[in-house]
Amino acid sequence: MESIYWSITWACHRKCVHCYEDRFRPYVRNALGDVVGQTLQNWPRVLANLPDRMTYLDLEQPVAGGGWQERRGRIILSGGEVLIDPIREPALYPLLEALRERYAGRGGVNVVVQTTGDLLTEEIIRDLVARGVWMISVAGMDDFHVGMEGAKRDPLQQRLIGWFEAAGLQRSGLQHQTRRWHEEDGPLFSFFGATPDAWIGRLWPRGRAWKNGLSTATMADNFCNRWSGGLNFLNHRYSGSEVAIDAAGDVFPCCMKTKLPIGNLTEEPLEGMLDSLVGHPVYEAINAGHPERMGLAYGWDLDTYLAKAQTVQPKGGAYRNLCIGCDRFHEEVLGPVIARIRSERLARRHPLAAE
Repeated sequence: MESIYWSITWACHRKCVHCYEDRFRPYVRNALGDVVGQTLQNWPRVLANLPDRMTYLDLEQPVAGGGWQERRGRIILSGGEVLIDPIREPALYPLLEALRERYAGRGGVNVVVQTTGDLLTEEIIRDLVARGVWMISVAGMDDFHVGMEGAKRDPLQQRLIGWFEAAGLQRSGLQHQTRRWHEEDGPLFSFFGATPDAWIGRLWPRGRAWKNGLSTATMADNFCNRWSGGLNFLNHRYSGSEVAIDAAGDVFPCCMKTKLPIGNLTEEPLEGMLDSLVGHPVYEAINAGHPERMGLAYGWDLDTYLAKAQTVQPKGGAYRNLCIGCDRFHEEVLGPVIARIRSERLARRHPLAAE
């Protein structure tokens, strides 16, 4: 597979107004212990069900005589915030070591650690590099992060650049949404944020961004039909495929996350999960980047879908986006369908248990 976006923990030291997931927030006392415990329990089980190889065939690079160039894929480890004290050493560092061991001799894997950046220290940077991290990606460089507005973020960014360069990292020359990471050798560092021209652009209709009325996306903003959307997620052997995994082990076709997951990696392997959806009209529509066609086999014609894609924002005001139609289809139709496919999948893996 080309890319996996894995949010290993719900815990974060921030509660940003634009975050796409309400569960990414600070936790205290017993609640923090529960969240950390979930991370520690789940990451080894999820890791065991990742693909045996994190490589993919690059359809833009044909090989003479037939076939395609095999390239190394990537796994992005994110949160929440993976560098907070209860997560960094107990969970992140062992996971980094386990990923390096798992894919050694199997084509390797490029591991990206994504962080808001304000918790980085020189020592942490050295620790990450020592554990084979290919890129440290600083994602908090935007006006939505308190203390990072405008020029306020410049001192932190300059300090981080000095630390990165001292540790032997080079700045990535690619834009964040450019997928040609095979052109660069690590270790690298990068900066990005929730700006109109990068990352989530007009903000997904999700989480606190939705509750706070921050999404200005329209019907013209098809988040599905782009990288980190559902586009090509089923084509896991080839370039262009990415899935998202959350801290519970749930798997989604897109980073913004469909209303329901397609399965859970604490229970079953990722590749089998994806292969079970190949040819299914709902997921082929998502795979093609056309969510408006996901319900055609279930009585939802285009007019129906577009009508369902209209809503009112929590703070008032009409809103229309294809993600809203996708949410309604999951709520009204797809839940039992997903449950049946999952049950059939698990029965094939454990036939005696199904009898």
